[in-house]
Amino acid sequence: MQIGSHILKNNLIVAPMAGVTDRPFRQLCKKMGAGLAVSEMVTSNSLLYGSEKTLRRANHEGEVDPISVQIAGADPQMMAEAARHNVDNGAQIIDINMGCPAKKICNVMAGSALLKDEPLVAQILRAVVNAVDVPVTLKIRTGWDKNNRNAVQIARIAEDLGVQALAMHGRTRACLYTGDAEYDTIAAVKQAIKIPLIANGDITTPEKAKFVLDYTGADAVMIGRAAQGRPWIFREIEHFIKTGEHLPPPEVTEIRTVMLAHLHDLYDFYGELTGMRMARKHISWYTKGLKDSANFRHNMNTLQTIDLQLAAIDEFFDHLQSRDHRLQYDDSTDDTNSNNLVLKVA
Repeated sequence: MQIGSHILKNNLIVAPMAGVTDRPFRQLCKKMGAGLAVSEMVTSNSLLYGSEKTLRRANHEGEVDPISVQIAGADPQMMAEAARHNVDNGAQIIDINMGCPAKKICNVMAGSALLKDEPLVAQILRAVVNAVDVPVTLKIRTGWDKNNRNAVQIARIAEDLGVQALAMHGRTRACLYTGDAEYDTIAAVKQAIKIPLIANGDITTPEKAKFVLDYTGADAVMIGRAAQGRPWIFREIEHFIKTGEHLPPPEVTEIRTVMLAHLHDLYDFYGELTGMRMARKHISWYTKGLKDSANFRHNMNTLQTIDLQLAAIDEFFDHLQSRDHRLQYDDSTDDTNSNNLVLKVA
């Protein structure tokens, strides 16, 4: 998998997710096998460049190359300036968001709302591609709604204007995240363009990743929600695609180690108070489905210091591991919309 001059180690990519794909999460997913991780969406409004949130989202210190930064907006010149600004601050790939279905983004005609206006799409892409000397990629959906799937037209515009890879979520903007992703439109886009195509949407297991690659002909898959609390999904998919066999599920001892390292990175990155609050959702994702975890997660949301948070984690995992040190996650019950995990004895 290659984007511009960047040769990725594989074709597994972490989807940009607001409030999730911060630097600690991107680094962890790359360590666990992802070939590329796209940043959280960064505003194109220059008035916000100095805000704490924007500065944090633009922090790539120590991150494994290549560094991909997603920008969002609806004004071509502001988007061009945002691209230049982020390249000056370390971005090696600029990704343009035309896929976010959130109301607060679409209400200002950014994100997937842009799919309604193909001439404006062309203006934005032309401005950004001409503004920087790094590869520009684009993320879209299949269209605005089921009656207006114009992904093929958008893809051709993007390719003609110099976009070097296209990521595509298999839902329309109107679908939000409901129902099932469809892959026929992704397959049609693959037939229409020559640049790399990255398929996204409901890819939750190694089998599903292989199916989507085979069905659509896509060059790569992009994993979003399925990686929350389960960053090892990237090594699992890579192994399955290469061998046709499953890796053993991670033992709870490894999950504990991975989670704690992730939490300490969050504490260091955000500071004590914000880091502790950001850690809550990750702890919930890591432990969902484990025995007695519902009470544990509920109690976690009441704890107000890092020390209390870590003490509760130690108590919970000590209890689990006292039952059998070989306890493993069993993700065989995993479905499209959640990480339904249960314990089994190895």
